[in-house]
Amino acid sequence: MPARLRDSNPVGRAKPPSAGLAAPGSRRSSCHSAQGSMIVIATAVAIAALGLAVTPMAVQAPADQIPRTWDGHPDLSGIWQAVGTAHWDVQDHAAQPGPMWELGAIGAIPAGLGVVEGREIPYQPWAAAKKKENFQSRRTDDPEAKCYLPGVPRATYLPFPFQIVPGTNKIMVLYEFAGANRVIHMDEGPPTPVDTWMGYSVGRWAGETLVVDVTGFNDQTWFDRAGNFHSEALRVVERYTPISPYHLNYEVTIEDSKVFTRPWKISMPLYRRMDKNVQLLEFRCIPFAEELLYGHLRKQTTK
Repeated sequence: MPARLRDSNPVGRAKPPSAGLAAPGSRRSSCHSAQGSMIVIATAVAIAALGLAVTPMAVQAPADQIPRTWDGHPDLSGIWQAVGTAHWDVQDHAAQPGPMWELGAIGAIPAGLGVVEGREIPYQPWAAAKKKENFQSRRTDDPEAKCYLPGVPRATYLPFPFQIVPGTNKIMVLYEFAGANRVIHMDEGPPTPVDTWMGYSVGRWAGETLVVDVTGFNDQTWFDRAGNFHSEALRVVERYTPISPYHLNYEVTIEDSKVFTRPWKISMPLYRRMDKNVQLLEFRCIPFAEELLYGHLRKQTTK
């Protein structure tokens, strides 16, 4: 299947609002940064106190407004993208320096409200300590930095678009990052013989929702750049629900008895890319990661 697949109905799309940044390196910017952090935390606490979810409310569009395939199911075809900061950290986080201070504000981490239901990830004690270790070494240990396949659900909310291509008994999902892809089997076959980065996906329709059960993972991927991780016992159940012709509600239940004390959920909206001539482009990142992975093997010359 070609790497570049065009969307069938491109028109212009509105740009998301951008947040202002204070100038770094001054007492005023430090004050603004502290105030910004307090505002983010206070807002999250206030929302939680009111018993409200931090993710936008999904308002279902009338059924006759949702595009359909030939068999009457919602048509999820097109190019989609998450807009948010979950790729940095799926939990609430204040603005902070990035792992490479040399990049200055360019590499800084923007503040964000989390996408985790209940705001906390239920780590077992040893796993909570491991997550902190991952965070400290994220510059070199993050699988994304190494150009590993991103796994599920991380592939969905990386800051890259992805494409859903429905078929009769299979649904193909193509991701721009690292040329990753996976097949959702709507006619369940035998389980995968080996564990992989992207797992083995089996789908079914539950009313208007595409439910995908993903198993067969290895332990080589993270959930974000903050070091949230899992083991090879990971099971992911995704739910894609159209809420308009241009939006999907994406909900994920995550289970891993080796790492977490109970299942937990994340949710976020996905947006159909409506740019003129929108298409997936190539992001073959292996050459970008070679120095990180293999630089230490370079032959040292003596003078």
